[in-house]
Amino acid sequence: MNLQEHKPKVAISVGDTNGIGYEIIVKTLTDKNILDFFTPVIFGSTKHLNFYKNLFKDESLQFFGINSADKAVERKINVVNLWKDSAQMEFGNATETSGKLAFESLKSAAEAVKNGECDILVTAPINKKNIQSEEFNFPGHTEYLGEIWGGKPLMFLVTDTLKVSLVTQHIPLKDVVANISKERIIEKIKALHESLKVDFGIRKPKIAVLGLNPHSGDNGLLGQEEQEIIIPAIQSLYEKGMLVFGPYAADSFFSTTNLEVFDAVLGMYHDQALIPFKTLCFEDGVNYTASLPFVRTSPDHGVAYDIAGKGIADETSFREAIYTAINIYQKRAEYKELTSNVLKHRELKPERER
Repeated sequence: MNLQEHKPKVAISVGDTNGIGYEIIVKTLTDKNILDFFTPVIFGSTKHLNFYKNLFKDESLQFFGINSADKAVERKINVVNLWKDSAQMEFGNATETSGKLAFESLKSAAEAVKNGECDILVTAPINKKNIQSEEFNFPGHTEYLGEIWGGKPLMFLVTDTLKVSLVTQHIPLKDVVANISKERIIEKIKALHESLKVDFGIRKPKIAVLGLNPHSGDNGLLGQEEQEIIIPAIQSLYEKGMLVFGPYAADSFFSTTNLEVFDAVLGMYHDQALIPFKTLCFEDGVNYTASLPFVRTSPDHGVAYDIAGKGIADETSFREAIYTAINIYQKRAEYKELTSNVLKHRELKPERER
């Protein structure tokens, strides 16, 4: 594959139709230069998209309806119309209908990537409650994609300056300790290390691991998890040559000095890592699902019902999600090319007699 000439097809799921998903998609695509880098394939409704076209009074926006993703045309905003009669949008309301449409869009977009009709998946935000059904019984996108694509997904929040991942993901805080083990931490560090190499081109990643308890347990005074679980996990990988360090106290770790030293940070639970990440990087932060056979990203925010339909949503994170996905897709291709046939057999010609 010629990476310079190949323009990836990006499947875009629209998320909850009563949130800001459509708005951030349309705002991103108003920049016509963005079509130089990829071919968008939106799984939703041209009627819904035209609402925002009219809201923004941008007559230059043209949506190209297609029956399937394999019919997508370069330099067009392609739309696979999933619904002939689009439901009316009820901004700010978590309705059963908007959850159903969100799932249909996600399912169709993910299948298009799995089937090779698209190269990359970028998802707009869903409401994790109203999307639940017999077909979707997952805490979020991450777990659903792990099921249908195969693999053990790693939740990875990224920017150019800060990358954070998690040992436990979408579980109640009361269940965190029971879900932390030496084996699980080792598994997550290995996955993180591999993603940094393959997806981001970092040859020798340096990873910081946070402690679970306040002050990393204060040598066992505030908890034994650091001494009994986290430190042994770190040591076992460090002895094998990985640059893994910690555990660090989470309340004092996220300083500029520390962030310049490490390529990524592994937290023990959701809010421990995501609160500092979203505080420092909210506008350009991207949620990346690593350790899957295909690339998926999303913005690092939710459906934002409170501002839905008002035309004031910030599309920066969604735009960054697209660019990040394209960069990772290209890095993966480069890594595959560099590491395949390293010891390719070459037939040696006999030396000529002198």
